[in-house]
Amino acid sequence: MAMMHAENFSDRMPTAIDRERANQLRRILAELISEDAPVSMKLSLEKGKIAEVTLSPLLAQTFLDISRLVASGKSFSITPVNAELTTQQAADLLNVSRPYLVKLLESDEIIFTKTGRHRRIKAEDLFAYKEKRDGERAKILSDIAREDSANGYL
Repeated sequence: MAMMHAENFSDRMPTAIDRERANQLRRILAELISEDAPVSMKLSLEKGKIAEVTLSPLLAQTFLDISRLVASGKSFSITPVNAELTTQQAADLLNVSRPYLVKLLESDEIIFTKTGRHRRIKAEDLFAYKEKRDGERAKILSDIAREDSANGYL
């Protein structure tokens, strides 16, 4: 059995070998994925054994997205929805400063709990806030684009 590695792509950037192998997987998955259909693959295991794997469309797309990130040399992290995050982790996910995040927490924009003196944010609450924020931003940008188009700026 292979040894598990403690490090992941939130701790380091992908190496050239990581990028090359991820790009190989990306090409294979991109070729196999079709709209809303499961993806079946045969994997060659040790000692000549073959295993057939069928991925749901969502799981196949997730692996494709991850392989794209690694192939492009980007680091990333995977956060379970039920995780509890520190203020720094939450700020990093929102791409804002920690002090700005604390202001959002204290103004009841995002639900949080306190453990002693430390604030903890449930990932699902953070993702709900992010989805709402991104939706509001998208609507505003759409309104601006529509207004620009109506005024002949596009």
